[in-house]
Amino acid sequence: MGEVIYNLAFDFGASSGRMVLCKLEDGKLELEELHRFPNQEIRIGGHIYWDLFRLYHELKQGLKKAAARKLPIQSLAIDTWGVDYGLFDKDGNLIGNPVHYRDSRTDGVMEEISKIIPLEELYDRTGIEFMYFNSIFQLYAEKGMRPVILDNAKRLLFMPELFGYFLTGIMYTEYTFASTSQLLDARKREWDYELIARLGLKRELFGNIVMPGTVIGDLLPEVREETGLSGVKVIAVGSHDTASAVAGAPLETEDAAFLSCGTWSLLGMVLDEPILNEDSYKYNYTNEGSIDGKIQFLKNINGLWIMQNLRRNWCEFEGEVSFPDIIAAARSAKRRDFLIDPKDPRFTAPLNMMKEIIAYCEEKGQGRPEGLGEMAMAVYNGLTEEYRKSIQYMEEITGKTIPCINMVGGGIQDELLCELTAKATGKRVVAGPTEGSVLGNSIVQMVATGAIASIAEGRQIIKNSFALKYYEP
Repeated sequence: MGEVIYNLAFDFGASSGRMVLCKLEDGKLELEELHRFPNQEIRIGGHIYWDLFRLYHELKQGLKKAAARKLPIQSLAIDTWGVDYGLFDKDGNLIGNPVHYRDSRTDGVMEEISKIIPLEELYDRTGIEFMYFNSIFQLYAEKGMRPVILDNAKRLLFMPELFGYFLTGIMYTEYTFASTSQLLDARKREWDYELIARLGLKRELFGNIVMPGTVIGDLLPEVREETGLSGVKVIAVGSHDTASAVAGAPLETEDAAFLSCGTWSLLGMVLDEPILNEDSYKYNYTNEGSIDGKIQFLKNINGLWIMQNLRRNWCEFEGEVSFPDIIAAARSAKRRDFLIDPKDPRFTAPLNMMKEIIAYCEEKGQGRPEGLGEMAMAVYNGLTEEYRKSIQYMEEITGKTIPCINMVGGGIQDELLCELTAKATGKRVVAGPTEGSVLGNSIVQMVATGAIASIAEGRQIIKNSFALKYYEP
């Protein structure tokens, strides 16, 4: 028998986080969730923030649980949602709590920036889809919201690197996450300092970029003492959770699409080089960084966030329901043709998702959805219609025929969503594994430590370790 490899994958989503113990033995990967915790935004003073120090506390609680297992854990890595960041002063102190990407401070900022740099030029330089919360718009909004903080900031760290800095005392910037900022040169894979200067932002904020698989360093003595965990290297993986999810997707073919399905739906393809042309700009596709320096050519779609908030509001006002309850209600709904547009701003951060779904359907002349099942069908139909259009446009832009869609993430536990995705897109759906981001995080760690030779080997291990489910159109 060969050596047993252990590592820890921290996966922070926009609504919850978890730490998973990953074990590789005899060519098979096993996962054990050691710690899970909620990630609830904080609303104060008219703005929305992340509860950063609570999240770091939970991270350390996970480390304590891992230490108690007394296993030879080699490494750990962190991936999170994209775009958000913290700012640090000249002494390395965090100044100001990180603002939530759903905050309204970026309202109108895209229009302001378009007067400085035309959006067509901005897209040609960065290749990133225009979304109001991209880091570029958040940073520009800091000038109005928190000018004192911005003036005193000497370094920016994105969320995964912020936690990595707390653990190691080392500041770094990882490529896949940096690409979500819309401040990276898509062709060169490095900061676009000319763009940064034109926006009046300080060059010193943006540190040297490291690629996924870079070993950052050891845990600080104070962290080792508090948690009891030692001998563990911190590694920069695909720190953007989409990059980790794609790394963990056992793609059927080179031309297969991936669909990372969670709070957000990320639907795209892995390409060697970015696509920066009139069609990709017109359809607003993004060229995010991927593992091995490749490109994730994809579309961001407001995903199961809508369903999560529908459930939360139903529990608050109507009575407790589970996601299986919602699926059952949707299957038995009298009317199944309601449809919302997930891109509509009303679904970004409403106080009551039920009211917004009902209002949207009525305003569009669809009638009033009655009950949980009909509201859920409006969400399902809205999501899968976006999937259909995204596949169609992607084939048009790339000139490729997509044979199938590899779905990964928590959303694949919803069999109705998988069925409707196959039906809407006309593509075979390969669902699995559920823990795409954790698995991608883990196999990049294993490549970095020399436990396996490549991402391709890691994907084959994943395929051999977890059952996949197939849905035909």
